Amino acid sequence: MNFLAHLFLSFENEDLLIGNFIADSIRNSEVKKYPIAIQQGILLHREIDSFTDNHPAVRKSTLRLQPHHHKYAPVVIDILYDYILANNWDHYADQSLESFANQVYEVLNNRINEIPYKLRRLVPGMIRGNWLQSYKTEEGLLYTLQKMDQRASFPSKFNQAIEHLYLDYKLFEGEFNDFFPELISHIKNKID
Repeated sequence: MNFLAHLFLSFENEDLLIGNFIADSIRNSEVKKYPIAIQQGILLHREIDSFTDNHPAVRKSTLRLQPHHHKYAPVVIDILYDYILANNWDHYADQSLESFANQVYEVLNNRINEIPYKLRRLVPGMIRGNWLQSYKTEEGLLYTLQKMDQRASFPSKFNQAIEHLYLDYKLFEGEFNDFFPELISHIKNKID
């Protein structure tokens, strides 16, 4: 999952949100440097990734993209699933996407010093570009895919992923909607 789903699955707990946000930039050896509550967010992020990667519906989506994006297929699915979440937001959230995004930006801004420097540099641009809400638009999706393409060390064809999304949108959306409620339930059980 990309930023939107991970932050949503922090269930408005600021410490979990910070940990969830920074997890991909934290090595295992660095986890213990953070307060317990943030460590739990880092571990939550990893639990979300593990559950997601092993879910049969997600595997179907990934396999559909494998011939086009090879090893990057799971990354493309993470991005596409955030797009689908943003466009199905009302099915999963009690507050608007705009309200959620603003709440997240406020937390990130207020706790910027707890975010590793490399990631901290992204936060102002994330807020200015309103990344969380932009996942809902084709332009935002394309922007994210282009950014990922620039970061890829092997040919990834991220730019072509949008074509695959639209070609099989109903399949991807159906697989997401099979998978995401199970992920929500799984994560709520872990948190409780």
